Amino acid sequence: MTDQPITQETVAEHGLSPEEYDRILAALGREPNLVELGIFSVMWSEHCSYKSSRFHLKKLPTEAEWVIQGPGENAGVIDIGDGDAAVFKMESHNHPSYIEPYQGAATGVGGILRDVFTMGARPIANMNALRFGRPDHPKMRHLIAGVVAGIGGYGNCVGVPTVGGEVNFDKAYDGNILVNAMTVGHARSDKIFYSAATGVGNPIVYVGSKTGRDGIHGATMASTDFSDDTEEKRPTVQVGDPFTEKLLIEACLELMATDAIVAIQDMGAAGLTSSSVEMATNGETGLRIDMDKVPQREEGMTPYEMMLSESQERMLMVLKPGKEKMAEEIFTKWELDFAVIGEVTDTQRMILEWQGDVVCDIPLGPLADDAPEYQRPHLNQDEYRAWAGIEPLGDLPGDVDLTGDLLKLIGSPNIASRRWIYEQYDSQVGGNTVQKPGGDAAVVRIHGTEKAIAISTDCTPRYCYADPVEGGKQAIAEAYRNISAVGGTPLAVTNCLNFGNPERPEIMAQFVGCLEGMGEACRALDFPIVSGNVSLYNESKATGGGSAILPTPAIGGVGLLKEWSHSMGSALGAIGEDIVIIGTRRHEDLGQSEWLRVCHDRRDGLPPRVDLDAEKRNASLIRDLIDHGLVSGVHDISDGGPLVAIAEMALAAGRGARLQPDIGDTPADWFAESQACYVVSTGLLEQVKGKLAEAGASYDVCGTVSPDPSIDIAGGKVTLAALREAHESFFPELMQGEL
Repeated sequence: MTDQPITQETVAEHGLSPEEYDRILAALGREPNLVELGIFSVMWSEHCSYKSSRFHLKKLPTEAEWVIQGPGENAGVIDIGDGDAAVFKMESHNHPSYIEPYQGAATGVGGILRDVFTMGARPIANMNALRFGRPDHPKMRHLIAGVVAGIGGYGNCVGVPTVGGEVNFDKAYDGNILVNAMTVGHARSDKIFYSAATGVGNPIVYVGSKTGRDGIHGATMASTDFSDDTEEKRPTVQVGDPFTEKLLIEACLELMATDAIVAIQDMGAAGLTSSSVEMATNGETGLRIDMDKVPQREEGMTPYEMMLSESQERMLMVLKPGKEKMAEEIFTKWELDFAVIGEVTDTQRMILEWQGDVVCDIPLGPLADDAPEYQRPHLNQDEYRAWAGIEPLGDLPGDVDLTGDLLKLIGSPNIASRRWIYEQYDSQVGGNTVQKPGGDAAVVRIHGTEKAIAISTDCTPRYCYADPVEGGKQAIAEAYRNISAVGGTPLAVTNCLNFGNPERPEIMAQFVGCLEGMGEACRALDFPIVSGNVSLYNESKATGGGSAILPTPAIGGVGLLKEWSHSMGSALGAIGEDIVIIGTRRHEDLGQSEWLRVCHDRRDGLPPRVDLDAEKRNASLIRDLIDHGLVSGVHDISDGGPLVAIAEMALAAGRGARLQPDIGDTPADWFAESQACYVVSTGLLEQVKGKLAEAGASYDVCGTVSPDPSIDIAGGKVTLAALREAHESFFPELMQGEL
């Protein structure tokens, strides 16, 4: 194990460059053995070290008076009043889900759950953000079926409701799908647990499942692009057990109710390596681990395999001395492994012993704080626009069939109903789901209180490709709008930053631009980023695959409703009520629209401009209208524009809409994806107009809720039955026979 020679090939197989290997030699003052090389390789992978992104992530706003814990821990924590806290995080499991879709997606859910309950929170809701390639791609039905089954299989069994998410299709994801999972938990603000290992001599304890050989090199695999060897990489995908995870949640929360825990960390990417290194580094201590005491489920495992395994449902803890017996009794009761495997030291080194020998002796600084950090070359935004070659918005058709185009849009892949997906998820378990999937944001009650959390996942990758800065702004703004549309006050953001190969200057231009836009929006909207994940090298060289994905900075937004019973849905109100479009619509906001793409096979124009002042003003106005009971339905305008939003509201209500052609019959009036815009229905129009005037908001009273089950506009009419058939049929027809 320690005598195997380290060759250039061995270094390359571990994903390390020659320059990085020279840094290892300098840090150790000698050659590493294979165990040490493996540990460096996973800790210095993109997935664990963020070596290409750390420099830029530091620019994001992360603080507010309600932020208890920002980036740097397992999950972000915000104060939601009355001694309660919301704990949340989003992470990626992209490459594993392409290789083995069921287990990749399932263990993505399991991993993000552990990030949250590690902090002392009981998970109360799961969300996801999924990106697939062309629906007619030969692998896509298999990938969709596996991912959806994996998310549902894990979340349903562990007893945490999956309450919403987003799904998009684009050929850029043909060879590299995205599976981003988000969990929100509830904790008491004075009972948050952290990962800093302190107290020299304190016992280091392993709990949960035994360690196997699954997931070895998972972090390294996630830090490279794809080729044609996905079958060979199948052993790098972890295997999950949601029933064990449920036991682990309950055992950890039971122990957390005592005073036994000094520090706790889940074993996620890079398993025992990353958890132990992060705990010791955060506590500015060292550690010694006896590898013979690590619970193992396979015969003859080596320290290399044990340290790099990503077997699921495992945690690492530092306990107070004398608490071991009590803790062991709790985990034994829950039928989980418990083992004291080491101790905290004052050496600031990782020392591993096995069969009487020291098989690893590494200073912790080079593994974590002093890991490589690169400022990758990138195009400036002018150079990027020239590279991307986005054509200006060309002439638009003069004669438009509004209802015909609406019918095409409502059944198109990126707008069609996701019911086939979310009905495979248990969204009601726990009994606290106020708003189920299908609306602007999910709403989940804080058990035993009047409060609720609003949650949304958002991103428009085609905008981010055409203009990274504006696309980054829009991703934040849309999450802000969706939370506001259900009556929530937006508080904070988690994210999952999915991009291609950072060694390409055009890809780094996307990354830098999107972060610039995100940061600007977060500062303007008082919407700080408290946790997140970076997933790079999302590219494929596989046969039939594309190259880089579209830049996809998925945003998970969280907000607060002080009274869950006041949450707002998106269905149109009663027959005879007025329908109002709030916000300014612009001709140029047809750029990069779904209408252009679906109805005219065009991808020209810049994306809609984001006016952050208007976003803040109009969202505040919407929340005020909801608080005062002046509106009966609210829906933000996004993909497809106002006419699609109205049709979705009509379908949700089962009531029609008669729309006035005199406010406009051009594509921009009805299909522009203008930002900071909402559709509302109201039976109190004059009072709503008064609020609109006070706020200085633009608006159009565009029609009324109709007893005729149709959308009637500009002499055209399409029935709700036809719209529903188009809207609901896409996924069942695509996935027929898969599940």
